[in-house]
Amino acid sequence: MSLPLLADRPTTQNERVTRYFVPSDETPPVYRPDDPTGVDNIIRAAYRQIFSEHLMLESFRQKALESQLRNGAISVKEFVRGLGKSEVYRDLVMIPNDNYRFIEVTFQRFLGRATYSQQERIKYSIIIATQGLNGFIDAVVDSEEYNTAFGDDVVPYQRRRLSERPANLVTPRYGARWRDVSGVKRSTREVVRTYRLTRPPKPGEPENFLNMARMLNPKPAPRQNISVFDLKIPDMTTSRR
Repeated sequence: MSLPLLADRPTTQNERVTRYFVPSDETPPVYRPDDPTGVDNIIRAAYRQIFSEHLMLESFRQKALESQLRNGAISVKEFVRGLGKSEVYRDLVMIPNDNYRFIEVTFQRFLGRATYSQQERIKYSIIIATQGLNGFIDAVVDSEEYNTAFGDDVVPYQRRRLSERPANLVTPRYGARWRDVSGVKRSTREVVRTYRLTRPPKPGEPENFLNMARMLNPKPAPRQNISVFDLKIPDMTTSRR
């Protein structure tokens, strides 16, 4: 028996107000099946939105879903649902992040907005724990918000923009919690600063080369002032015999 979906509410009154959006050069294009540019743009836009990759790798493509979409067997909504349930989305987004961050990234890519509150993240984390990835994607794609915003024939796009950059492209793939648990450092400088050797260094370890470099005390060569008038140009002429 599956647990019922918990009730949540927006944290502010502004989240209940219909958005006011002024079109500009930053306005994301809306891709529909009746677009004269063809289905290729729909597939490319869906990959970019869901996988958040500017350049699609051949190994990431879902050929079966693309074929069904081109033949009209499935709608754009079902194509987006299939991308969310794919192994690529599981490996790129679900596995490297904890449940809360995974929900936040999924909302940005499937609903075009960030999560409203911690209560909303807890609500959907229960679905992940009880129904897994497939049940969570179904809950998001079949939600009333998704159907109202995109329906069956529109590729999801960013609807709530708090800055000038798309949220689905600027969020890092690996969260801070995942980096802390796995021990991954954010930069090479942090790795160098935190390098401490508690035992005598063995041959070939960087500590030996560091001590060797500290022992070196090279003296700069004395500066010599050379004038062009002191240069002697050799005679390079040749005589014919």
